[in-house]
Amino acid sequence: MSFGYRVLGFGSAESGATFATHNVEYLVVAGGGGSGGTVSGGGGAGGYLTASGYSINGVNTITVGGGGATGGTADTGDDSVFSTITSDGGGKGGGFQAGGGNGGSGGGTGGRTNALTGGSATSGQGNDGGDSAANANALAGGCGGGGAGAVGGPNRQPANDTNFKAGGHGGAGLASSITGSSVTRAGGGGGGIDQAAEGGNGGSGGGGAGHGSNTTKAAGTANTGGGGGGAGTGNTSGTAGGSGVVILKIADADYSGTTTGSPTVDTSSVDNYTILIYNASGTYTTAET
Repeated sequence: MSFGYRVLGFGSAESGATFATHNVEYLVVAGGGGSGGTVSGGGGAGGYLTASGYSINGVNTITVGGGGATGGTADTGDDSVFSTITSDGGGKGGGFQAGGGNGGSGGGTGGRTNALTGGSATSGQGNDGGDSAANANALAGGCGGGGAGAVGGPNRQPANDTNFKAGGHGGAGLASSITGSSVTRAGGGGGGIDQAAEGGNGGSGGGGAGHGSNTTKAAGTANTGGGGGGAGTGNTSGTAGGSGVVILKIADADYSGTTTGSPTVDTSSVDNYTILIYNASGTYTTAET
């Protein structure tokens, strides 16, 4: 058997070459959603897909999705792709008086005195964004974006403050030990509110905190797929979602060494396996036969 290290042209293997087929374990996390301006909901986490025993052959394209941008309105995160596996970008957090966007996990609703509905998650990839409750007294904060492990939180009524509903907390992410250590990714962003009330905490796994008296708005963490934290009163823009990641776990006996995109190559954390961590797009090619 010849272990081919050639990838010619535009990422395509040499014409006429044949390749080995083998199984891998993967984790594919998409980019998190951004949040809008002025009392916005948190962005939803990027879609989260993982499985073992997935069969590959030849050149396998890897796309790492960017986090959703932000401005006066927010953007959905970008999809991440490995071979035929696609994780959907996280839904955008709703701006003032707007519901959350749909995505891998849904974005939380923006603040309003009336009830609103959070964004819907892609089945099997995440959870819905938080729904807002009505608040007869004054402004209600934005709700939390959904995370891979839990729905986004609704806006909250603090025990010591009847004038505001505080920002909702972002939904928790999910932990994976594909790299040999347990790491949580794909947390939802927290909802924003006026400086006189509490912002929502970002969900574990890279979700950004929402703006409030206790927190400063924060973007989703890079390469976790975390949702962006919501903006507060007077903030004309929210925050961006965190970029995604693609991780492959390949038996040492099968690993070809043929990659593009400069992934991190870890040969020591898991006995008998090579771990490839793609923080940017690239390819992995199985060995030539």
